[in-house]
Amino acid sequence: MLLSWLTGLGAGMVFLSFMQKLLYPYFWDDFWYLLKVLRCGFQMEMYRLKGELVTVLDKFLMHAKKQPQKPFIIYEGDIYTYQDVDKRSSRVAHVFLNHSTLKRGDTVALLMSNEPDFIHVWFGLAKLGCVVAFLNSNIRYVSLLHCIRSCEPRALVVGADLLETIEEILPSLPGDISVWAMKESVPQGIISLKEKLSTASDSQVPHSHHVASNLKAPYLYIFTSGTTGLPKAAVICQLQAMKSSAGLWAFGCTSNDIIYITLPLYHSAGSLLGIGGCIELGATCVLKKKFSASQFWNDCKKYNVTVFQYIGELCRYLCKQPKREGEKDHRVRLAVGNGIRSDVWREFLDRFGNIKMCELYGATEGNICFMNHTGKIGSVGRTNFLHKLFFTFHLIKYDFQKDEPIRNEQGWCSHVRKGEPGLLISPVNAKNPFFGYAGNRKQTEKKLLCDVFKMGDVYFNTGDLMVQDQENFLYFWDRIGDTFRWKGENIATTEVADIVGMLDFIQDTNVYGVAVPGSGRAGMASITLKPNTSLDLEKVYEQVVTFLPAYACPQFLRIQEKMETTGTFKLQKFRLVEEGFSPLKISDPLYFMDKLKKSYIPLTKEIYDQIILGKIKL
Repeated sequence: MLLSWLTGLGAGMVFLSFMQKLLYPYFWDDFWYLLKVLRCGFQMEMYRLKGELVTVLDKFLMHAKKQPQKPFIIYEGDIYTYQDVDKRSSRVAHVFLNHSTLKRGDTVALLMSNEPDFIHVWFGLAKLGCVVAFLNSNIRYVSLLHCIRSCEPRALVVGADLLETIEEILPSLPGDISVWAMKESVPQGIISLKEKLSTASDSQVPHSHHVASNLKAPYLYIFTSGTTGLPKAAVICQLQAMKSSAGLWAFGCTSNDIIYITLPLYHSAGSLLGIGGCIELGATCVLKKKFSASQFWNDCKKYNVTVFQYIGELCRYLCKQPKREGEKDHRVRLAVGNGIRSDVWREFLDRFGNIKMCELYGATEGNICFMNHTGKIGSVGRTNFLHKLFFTFHLIKYDFQKDEPIRNEQGWCSHVRKGEPGLLISPVNAKNPFFGYAGNRKQTEKKLLCDVFKMGDVYFNTGDLMVQDQENFLYFWDRIGDTFRWKGENIATTEVADIVGMLDFIQDTNVYGVAVPGSGRAGMASITLKPNTSLDLEKVYEQVVTFLPAYACPQFLRIQEKMETTGTFKLQKFRLVEEGFSPLKISDPLYFMDKLKKSYIPLTKEIYDQIILGKIKL
């Protein structure tokens, strides 16, 4: 009797397991992921109830005390332990305590390349309770000045290799900003931080200087191009930093992992997810000054890397490298990042081995994120009714030609069906706040959609179009508005248009992204000329390479007789984007950026074919 009962129980369990895999194949993946989310939320709530507001800096100091000799940063072969970074950052804090008037809550701008001193200065200023504004090390002139002015810093710290960039704009900087350089010999008007560090104390900075009284207080400003115009300083609060630092842990990283970061630290991916993630784990970070496809796998083998961060372009660059023996001979088990295309994903796994790709989605200033915890190729994440309890979002219908959400006769927005692209929006409330941009109320308000489904509701507009399939996987579809992504960077088309439009022979400029097979969206500028002027292609080339980062320079030019506008007098991009850069479709003169000739040259059918076939690399 007992044997019969056990046999029946076993058969029932097998049947239930079979039905679960058939009807709910991702049940356990979803369950364990949500368990991690709940655990993270529970831990933060316990801190709050105990009156302990623990920050990323607090966690770093805990590790420095608990495991002082463990390597925290490995940079160009040199090892910096948790204790080393703690002491060096304390020196930075004492320099500013003794030689400046900086106080808790003041903003300090930081312009540095990837190097240990980026982290030393960041943490040193954090120990004083200062808000640190990360400046993009690629921008110059007008954009750089705009960024500095918008975050209203009391001081600016610059790395030795970027000092010339600051010297170019030094006369235009506000007079109340003190400029500090990580260099011993500096020009007049700039203070040598490196010199003062040599005699500074490395004693602990009193906790009272940086104790958190509110997790929603600003911690960092990270610049993002957003959807329009010049870069904007996204306000990153302590709470956002804490949430981001849990990303690597949520994907299964541990304190034993060695994490390779080649992404720029001025980006939220490198700083919040990367460095913050290492601190959450108590792990070791191998920091690279700049990504190198040819050195990537050698570094991974040399330092026994187990996890690396990526953007989609990074993986594509690795796949474009010449094949060589032993490409699967490494210890990498996880790759965490965003923006990898499905075809690159498949090629990457086939070529470099069984590496779990941990794709995620999130905007620097956004209040919604997704994590692909199942490894489904092409997906940025997954949702279900439980997920929506914690991460509420909607995909709404969008008019691509009018460049705005579709509203019905009553003025309300409506949801798209599964399988259709829709604009991703997320409710703004106490649980999911949106902190906006520093000193830019107008741009903050432009990121909000009001009265979406009912009077008075407010949603964060991500500016991204997403698709949800029948299995509830989410896929990135495209960006809307005046931004596109190229070489891992968000390109604000209005900023590029302003630079091109400074030339005296150009009347109007319309910048947009055009699809290039196997490469993403490249910049293209459609321009009209002023009457009685001629086009100087060398001057256009000189203008863009002088005033724009390399990734923001338009790869193509299109000369039009007249610029098309929408009914609200906005430049029409939809048809231009659709037509792309094909000389077979376009009768207007087309030009291609030739870096060897340092000019734009006519885009012939032969050049076009070579670009399409991948023989000309952009």
